[in-house]
Order: sequence, then C-alpha cells, then structure tokens
Amino acid sequence: MYSSPVLHCDAPRPWGIYFQDSATPQMEGIVELHDNILFYLVIILFGVGWLLISIVKNYTNTESPISHKYLSHGTLIELIWTITPALILILIAFPSFKLLYLMDEVSDPAMAVLAEGHQWYWSYQYPDFLNSDDEFIEFDSYLVPESDLEDGALRMLEVDNRLIIPELTHVRFIVTAADVIHSFACPALGIKCDAYPGRLNQVSVMINREGTFYGNQCLREICGILHSSMPIVIESVSIEKFVFWLQKQ
Repeated sequence: MYSSPVLHCDAPRPWGIYFQDSATPQMEGIVELHDNILFYLVIILFGVGWLLISIVKNYTNTESPISHKYLSHGTLIELIWTITPALILILIAFPSFKLLYLMDEVSDPAMAVLAEGHQWYWSYQYPDFLNSDDEFIEFDSYLVPESDLEDGALRMLEVDNRLIIPELTHVRFIVTAADVIHSFACPALGIKCDAYPGRLNQVSVMINREGTFYGNQCLREICGILHSSMPIVIESVSIEKFVFWLQKQ
C-alpha cells in the first residue's frame, strides 16, 4: 500500500505560532522543554488569574470579610508567595541548564564547516575536503533576488548556493565574521551562534533526516542596512548524494 511522504515544516510560515519541525536531537530537546514548562505556566496562569478575580470580586466592597490584621498583612503569606516562585524557577532551571550544556558539548565530529559572515552574504568552507586544485572547497552564498526566483522558491529565503551536509553525521560549525557581528541560526536544527570578527565560535549538529532547512536572515544582529538579506539554507542529503556533490566541486 502506498503511503504519502511526511511533509515537514522547515521554513517560516505566515502567522506561525509554534516551532518548525525539529530535525536534530537538540531541537527535539528544546521543543520538549518548552512544552513541559508551558504546561506548568498554564496552571500558574489560571491559578493566579482565579486568585485575582476572587479578590476583586469578594473584597472590593466596604464590608470586606477580612477584618483581622494578620489575614491581610501576614508574614507567612508573604513568605509563601515569595518562596514558591523561587522554587518553581529552580525546578525549571535544572532541565534548562542540562539541555544547555548538552547542546554546547562538541565531541568527535565527523566533519567541520567554516561559516563566515560578510556584509551581506555568507561564505562556507569545508576544511576536511580538497578540490581538484588541492584547495579547500569553499563558496559564497547570496540571496536570490525576487526577480530570479524559480517556481516554488521562497522569497527572501532562497540562496544561490546552499550549504550541503550529510544526514546522520556529526557536523561541527565553526562560525566567525569578516566585518561586523552576524548571527548564524537555523530554527529547525536548534542552532543559534553569533559570528564575531576575529573570534571563532562553534556549534554542532547531527541532522536526523533529509530536507532543506531555512535559517534566519541575520535578524538577531543588526549588522547593517541589508542584514535581512543574508539568509541561510542548509540542505541535508544522504551520504551517497553528498559524496557525489563533493566530486563535482
């Protein structure tokens, strides 16, 4: 029986209010942490809302049932509403820090990619692979103008040269900048790394499926007048397709 392929949301969508579909273990962890925290936040929201509405409804008249001074100005109740939020924040902090340290850990990557931000485009280099001239494989990635877009291409997101990496492979991104501070981010992969001139930052991913993933247009760093015109497009392919792509470079 034929089954249709799964359609994933790997690009921004109009009026989207939730995450893009995850494609890496760290993004799955981010989504799970968000959902768990949101569950308790909703309970707190309704609890605090019920308290506020009850107070406004019952104790705004002149004949308030509260007459004892220790009920309206008690030390115990103030300790409760001060310590309880602190305990909740501590409980949230433990899984947050655990996920943060797991995302920052880089161990034995299979390959590396150097991403360098410019005003206003990205350049990529594969230091583990050489071309026919015995030089590192490298290329620049520019935004495709709206007049040159093909059918189905995404406006302000498509580039002329996509970053090709293999699936199920531990890849380390080394991020830097040539002029000003840029931002290297891809929501579906759960990565966000600032690119500083004269400094190397790193972030690692292991994409668990094939697909085309659209990153931000450097909107997290105001790098100049065209900071919204340097998108990131990462295409994950099989090992065989990646080797074939390398041979053509």
